[in-house]
Amino acid sequence: MLSLITHLGEKAVKTIISMYRASLLTAVALILLTALPVLAADKKGFDAHATAFHYFFKDGDMDFHFGSLVLGATVNGGAEIGEAFYAASHIKDGDAADWQREWAQLAKRVEARGEKSLATGHKVSARDQLLRAADYYRFSLISMDPANPRVQERGAKVRKLMRLAGTLFQQPLEYIEIPFEGVKLPGYFRAAAGKGAHKTLLMIGGGETFAEDLFFYIGPQAHARGYNFMTVDLPGQGLTPLTGKVFRPDENVPMKAVVDYALSRREVAPKGLAAYGISGGGAFVPQAAEFDPRLKAVAMNAAVVDARSLFATMPAATDTARDKAAWSAFHAGVVKAVCWRYGVAENEPAKLVDANKGEGFDPAKISVPALIIVGEGEYKSHEVKRQQKIAFDGFPNPAKKMVVTPADEGASNHCIMENRSLGGQVLFDWLDEVLK
Repeated sequence: MLSLITHLGEKAVKTIISMYRASLLTAVALILLTALPVLAADKKGFDAHATAFHYFFKDGDMDFHFGSLVLGATVNGGAEIGEAFYAASHIKDGDAADWQREWAQLAKRVEARGEKSLATGHKVSARDQLLRAADYYRFSLISMDPANPRVQERGAKVRKLMRLAGTLFQQPLEYIEIPFEGVKLPGYFRAAAGKGAHKTLLMIGGGETFAEDLFFYIGPQAHARGYNFMTVDLPGQGLTPLTGKVFRPDENVPMKAVVDYALSRREVAPKGLAAYGISGGGAFVPQAAEFDPRLKAVAMNAAVVDARSLFATMPAATDTARDKAAWSAFHAGVVKAVCWRYGVAENEPAKLVDANKGEGFDPAKISVPALIIVGEGEYKSHEVKRQQKIAFDGFPNPAKKMVVTPADEGASNHCIMENRSLGGQVLFDWLDEVLK
């Protein structure tokens, strides 16, 4: 330092030190500014529609649905990359009406192709087109006002096309209805190839899903591994709110009817019945196992030990009036639809917290093997991490396992819908071992 002062002069050295300090403070400030959104998000808690990276839209909720629900479905025939990006390129960022119109128009074009192939006897081509048309109609329902008559109209279209496409598989995807409390819970069953009884995956969705979503989530992976595949809309899911059935804290009750139905089928091996729940299904499935020993293994993505506590940290429930005023039309529509599913006034999303009171499970009462899958991004939430620890530590069966799927493999978001191949690998490799 003495030689530096001698060479440059004391004034020059002081100037350099001053510049260094300023640069250091600037760097620290930049780091803090960069971290503020993360810190703010963590303070707010669990945002189910947060993404690990940007896909296409600036609106976060729209981008989540495009990346996870739309692009994620391509691996199982629910979308085509070219069609998806064409539709996206014609949607104004955050505009609910644009989103609903473009997916419905795409659905009509693809449906017409499917009908043409079917009329000329090309069953495989017809099936592939009709499956995508069904899923595109399904996408058009996202963020739609539940009071809009198009909800029922397009929902019926989804089901009609899915049922038709299902008959065109060599091993058919069968539409089913399960009687429950005066209504029928709709779903699908696809038997494994070959005679006799087989292991069965019962797939259960969450707070925003349709049974059709779950076929595109993991149905083909189940069939490829020799499993029967079954899925159903519980009260609150699909179009069941139109029949007066909304989410309830004892979803184990309708789940019992679902298990009754599954075990009534000769294709289902009683010792090989497993259930996998995503999102809210991470509460419904283990809760069912708590009361029903006929389920021989359960998997969750991720575990929801206490839904009320989780909802209490969600932006939809904690946002101020000022926050809500800044919501896009798309995000506002999504929140309104979730409220509808829980029987909550659509302009009072904070009431979703109490609507989830009692929804959860006691891990100590689940004796069967249990698997937790959670995306790396979702696992960063303190509340999510806390609930996974409670569940995993509490499961008594030594065949329990928890897997945090990595962001650098595109498996970070809620339910890892953006990498369904990886999710299938984790789930079925584990099920193959515990259901021997």
